[in-house]
Parts: sequence; C-alpha cells; structure tokens
Amino acid sequence: MNLDYAECPPDVRDSLAAQYFVDAIRDEDTQHATRLMDAKDLKSALAYSMKYEAAKTVSKTSRNVRSIEIEDSTGKEKDEKFDCLLKTFEKLLNSHVAGKKNTLRRNPNVTFWKCNKKGHVQRDCQTISPNQEN
Repeated sequence: MNLDYAECPPDVRDSLAAQYFVDAIRDEDTQHATRLMDAKDLKSALAYSMKYEAAKTVSKTSRNVRSIEIEDSTGKEKDEKFDCLLKTFEKLLNSHVAGKKNTLRRNPNVTFWKCNKKGHVQRDCQTISPNQEN
C-alpha cells in the first residue's frame, strides 16, 4: 500500500488497506459483518473479523451439544466394580512400594570403599551402622 499509493495521505492508505482486506474475505457472512463495522484501518478490520469468526464457530458448536441423561441400573454396578478395582490397585501399589523399600539396590560392578564389598553403595551397606556413617 505504501508503494502503490505513496502520494496518498496515511489515513487514506489505511482505509484502502482495510477495504481490500474486507473484499478478500471468502466467507460472505464475515465479509458482510466486517463491512458493516466500517473499519477505518486494517488492524481494526482484522480484529473484528477474527472476533466474528470465533463467535460464529462457538455458536455453531454449542448448538450441536446436547445433554444426555442415562437411566439404567448398571451405573451402580459399574461404580462398585470400579471401586473394587481401585482398592485392588491401591493394595498392589502399596505392596510394590513396600517391597521396593525392603530390597537393596545391587550393582555387581560397584565396590563400596568403606567395607570393601561389591554390589552396593553406602546407603545400602549393612555392615556399617547409621551412627558410623557420620
């Protein structure tokens, strides 16, 4: 716009840019609404058309959404089965965590320097008491 209409004042160039933008909008409803808005510059025309498109998209999707209520007796049974499964999972997880705490981490390639035994580090050493660590 600056090169094509260099002799025009800046406000005229902005108005022409907004008009060309509105003409280039493919959706007829958006083009019509943006034209009625009578934007004076490209920035306001773009902002308005984007808001219009967003509002139109939201209103289209909200019409297709309906609430569904299901009335059957299997809901309570499913909740009970889920609760039972959840309790079993929690027990399994707790036993796994407790088992991990009791097992020592062993690496056959590591030698702990204080006791000179292979396969563990200081925190897993059973020959050193907690008072000796400090």
